[in-house]
Amino acid sequence: MTGFAGVFALILAETVAGSSVLAWFTPLWSETKRSFFSWWTVIMVLLFAWPAWLAARSAAIPGDADGTRAVQLTLATAVALTIATVLLLARRKSAGRVVAIVATILSIGALAAMAPNGRQSMWICLFQLLAGAAFLGSAYSALFLGHWYLTDRKLSRTPINRFTTVLIVATVVEAGAIATGGFSGSASSQAFNPLLTSGGLAPWIAIGMTAATLLIAVMARAALKGERAAAVQSATGFFYLSLVTAFTAEVAVKTRFFPG
Repeated sequence: MTGFAGVFALILAETVAGSSVLAWFTPLWSETKRSFFSWWTVIMVLLFAWPAWLAARSAAIPGDADGTRAVQLTLATAVALTIATVLLLARRKSAGRVVAIVATILSIGALAAMAPNGRQSMWICLFQLLAGAAFLGSAYSALFLGHWYLTDRKLSRTPINRFTTVLIVATVVEAGAIATGGFSGSASSQAFNPLLTSGGLAPWIAIGMTAATLLIAVMARAALKGERAAAVQSATGFFYLSLVTAFTAEVAVKTRFFPG
């Protein structure tokens, strides 16, 4: 895998994996309405899972076994999530949940298949991808859940507080993952912005955006301490900003992921 498409394949696959873990491997299933998961799967399939497969397919290098496995696993993830969506919309909730959990495992497998394509050792690259998954997944999940409070007025603050905590922790881990890539000059994709290839600027942009994300997450946490319903709306506004800064950070650092 390589190039512009490869970078976005990484970012989309990270978002799918991180968001899926938070949706299906936390107590959220017993905390909110089942319709939350129906909408979650619809959006995840259309905006992230299938685009991740298309990007991975475009970025795959012919004859590269690791790239081929990544394409296969992103496809399997998209198919499984699509089946889960159909089952959830058909009110087969338990079956849909099981298939979605399988899709989550496949999405993590897709990240593991992408790791050998990096310029560093497989284990360092896998750590970077998993950190990015937690980072982007928590930013997206917090934003999506924040909007859901407009629909489910009886939902407690427990889920949104949990996702905010995960975002704060994931941001710190992401900073460590960026540091493992180094700060010296390294090959970056020219398809994004020439600034990213100038003097190793990309990791510093990523660190700056990660720090901004941390600050925003802390402000969201402070907003959630308010007892009025508007507190969640205020925090959701911060989550909009955190998703933008998190995405920018990941784009910057992932332009250095592949060999030059």
